[in-house]
Amino acid sequence: MTTAVAPPPERFNFARHLLALNRVRPDKTALIDDLGTMSYGELAGQVQRFAGALTALGLRREERVLLLMHDSSDWVVAFLGALHAGVVPVAVNTLLTASDYAYMLANSRAQAAIVSAALLPTLHTALTVQATEVRHLVVSRASEPLPAGHHDFAAFVAAGQAGSAADTHGDEPAFWLYSSGSTGDPKGTVHTQANLYWTAELYGKGVLGLREDDVVFSAAKLFFAYGLGNALSFPLSVGASVLLMAERPTPQACFKRFIELKPTVFYGAPTGYGGMLASPDLPKKNDVALRLCSSAGEALPQDIGQRWTRHFGVEIIDGIGSTEMLHVFLSNRPGDVRYGTTGKPVPGYDIELRGEDGLPVPDGEIGDLYIRGPSAALMYWNNRAKTRDTFQGSWTKAGDKYTRDAEGYCTYAGRNDDMLKVSGIYVSPFEVEATLVQHSAVLEAAVIGKIDADGLTKTKAFVVLKSGAQATEAELQAFVKEKLAPYKYPRFIEFLPELPKTATGKIQRFRLREREAPQR
Repeated sequence: MTTAVAPPPERFNFARHLLALNRVRPDKTALIDDLGTMSYGELAGQVQRFAGALTALGLRREERVLLLMHDSSDWVVAFLGALHAGVVPVAVNTLLTASDYAYMLANSRAQAAIVSAALLPTLHTALTVQATEVRHLVVSRASEPLPAGHHDFAAFVAAGQAGSAADTHGDEPAFWLYSSGSTGDPKGTVHTQANLYWTAELYGKGVLGLREDDVVFSAAKLFFAYGLGNALSFPLSVGASVLLMAERPTPQACFKRFIELKPTVFYGAPTGYGGMLASPDLPKKNDVALRLCSSAGEALPQDIGQRWTRHFGVEIIDGIGSTEMLHVFLSNRPGDVRYGTTGKPVPGYDIELRGEDGLPVPDGEIGDLYIRGPSAALMYWNNRAKTRDTFQGSWTKAGDKYTRDAEGYCTYAGRNDDMLKVSGIYVSPFEVEATLVQHSAVLEAAVIGKIDADGLTKTKAFVVLKSGAQATEAELQAFVKEKLAPYKYPRFIEFLPELPKTATGKIQRFRLREREAPQR
């Protein structure tokens, strides 16, 4: 691995690093949320006081606190304040169940929880599901008096005493993110203080080229690894301003901010871009100020990228990242976008595509994706077997399959669990999906394997049509046959009103496979 980026010092605290970078712009707007704005000077003061307040509660270095909060300036203050104190924030999805939070609280042994008032009832239920070590609750933006034993966030910060940042090591555990629990209990992914620095330097600055004059807006929420970089570590590392939105990123909610607050950089996911392009309320190019867009979470279909660029005159920089690597490590670049591919490795990262024998595959063949880079997580908490399976020496196994062409551009072939073998040949579900969405009537598609009457695997597509559009099974099958090798077309097509998705917009193909499983 080679990179021109200087490593951080051995003793490194990311919150202290950000505050030091922005001392030169105390009056500039750092955060714009649903209730107002916060300057860089105000942010620094609140971060330091929040850190002091955590210490006053008796929280010690490396003890965990749960962050169950909607996106707001309070989220940023809590996260950076915890890092400043050397306390470990555990940022969690706001759309889970009380049972999920009970598991995470017990698994992390969180000593405190920082929670948005709207989510407090769910957290209260979680605390009754099983025993936890939570001793303190801090509630953000409560509109009614809080029960005894609860701290109001604003008062909590105001009472804190600012002090020096914890003298943390760059490799010290700094924060956790829980990975998807679609194949069992979610895994607590432990990241270091320095990992945030590396992703900001290598991708935020090195690839996206974020600038101090940017106003950035991320549809992906802060609890998601993608959103954490997009709306916190990247923009605050260059002194940009950040738009934060608590509500769901519907097309209408995004358009409102595009038009009224004029972000210059937008981060989304393919399903979000597709939904916006299909909306009758899509703004005109002259009504927005976008200069750059980014996509991750799933591979961006070529058709969506091309249509977005035709409409807005702005590229979508498609990349792939992971919770384990913290952010994007394989990406297109501004001025070098090849829609339909995920581009090339981000400088500072290496990739290998390996076959079933563990050896690199030739260009053009499908292989399992492995990544080597400085932002890899330390481990999955209390899960040695899965840690060893994913983190293999200096390499991290992604769980995705890719191909690479002779020029080095990589193309997504699907998740390992999603790949299909039809007539003895691998078929990428994503390739079929990307072809289906090129049809003028199709909004979204998901492809899985279905066992036919002879016990053979055939492709089945679940299709969501655009509002008011019509298409038949035979019409879509013929459309795919014209564009792909004949054996790849979907033998079965089922039309659905919507596809099952995660909170971060990823299609849950395992839910579709469950629909097709034989009933016993």
